[in-house]
Amino acid sequence: MNNENEIIEDLKNWKELIKPYATPEKKLARTQIYNTFLPFIALVVAAAIVYEYSVWGSVLISVLAGLFLTRVFIIQHDCGHQSFFPDRKLNDTMGFISSLVTCIPYKYWARSHNHHHAHQGQLDTRTIGDVTLLTVKEYKELTSWGKLKYRIYRSVPVMFIIGPVYYIFIHNRIPFIKFKGWDKERKHLVLTNFYLLAFYFILALVMSIPSFDLLYGIKKLAIVYIPVLLTFVFTAIWFFYMQHQHNPNYKAWKQDWQFLLAAIRGSSYYKLPKIFNFFTGNIGYHHLHHLAPKIPFYKLEKCCKDNPIFQKHVATITLLSSVKYAFYTLWDEENYRMVTFRQLKKIPVKA
Repeated sequence: MNNENEIIEDLKNWKELIKPYATPEKKLARTQIYNTFLPFIALVVAAAIVYEYSVWGSVLISVLAGLFLTRVFIIQHDCGHQSFFPDRKLNDTMGFISSLVTCIPYKYWARSHNHHHAHQGQLDTRTIGDVTLLTVKEYKELTSWGKLKYRIYRSVPVMFIIGPVYYIFIHNRIPFIKFKGWDKERKHLVLTNFYLLAFYFILALVMSIPSFDLLYGIKKLAIVYIPVLLTFVFTAIWFFYMQHQHNPNYKAWKQDWQFLLAAIRGSSYYKLPKIFNFFTGNIGYHHLHHLAPKIPFYKLEKCCKDNPIFQKHVATITLLSSVKYAFYTLWDEENYRMVTFRQLKKIPVKA
């Protein structure tokens, strides 16, 4: 609690600190489009050409294109926050264009993600935009079947291999969220599916040139583009998961929950090599992004460097140290930390 009070005191003027950076700029935004979409398109075209000579060579190029697709998604992500361009119409247009190549429905996903931002770390609300997380007490109250299902769900193969495939090909194709007031977003998801069918049908036709053998074009498109999508979604899921499952952490019930603490303690700073910061659009500065989603990704690093106070209380993780977080599966309310199933046996539950 003393540490939480110190955070609140140190960052009492955080809104003033972030104000100069929460200003999207057209010129900087266009630069991100050029250095993201141009190499992405060039690599996909190169993969399609190389496919005629070497399937494995094509796949290797597609993997690199997938890293650029991760950056395309960050552009879409910022458009969903209305923080990429200063103009709403430009954000929505760019967000929709990005969704055609990411296969993530723009408006539906953006609303669920904004819900995640508004409730991240809030134990009352763990249903939208988050990995399902149980407290130790909740887990121990489950039936044997319930415990088995949760263990399977939170296992490494499901979370990082099966999960990403399900997420890209099923979860974002069906409007699972049935909340009142989501009619427009559900409609947009369904329409996006039709747009994607039309878009990739045209791409398959293009890839079938000069024979115009549609089946050949579909096969070629699948071999070229599925590795692109999988590279992107495996990367995205890994980074999203790691940046909320670390220790120390912050989770609280709604009556005690505080936005500032959820952002600074409930999100991490992923200290990455510069090349990874490029491909992930500086999403490693996740604590600052959660505190101020209106800061465009191309200004996150500068904001943190200009204001080191934002780094003082955050959990800093690295690629190596983050591996252990893949096994953190439960929230221990009594000890205020994430724990593994192996650690669970040593934790008594108070009546």
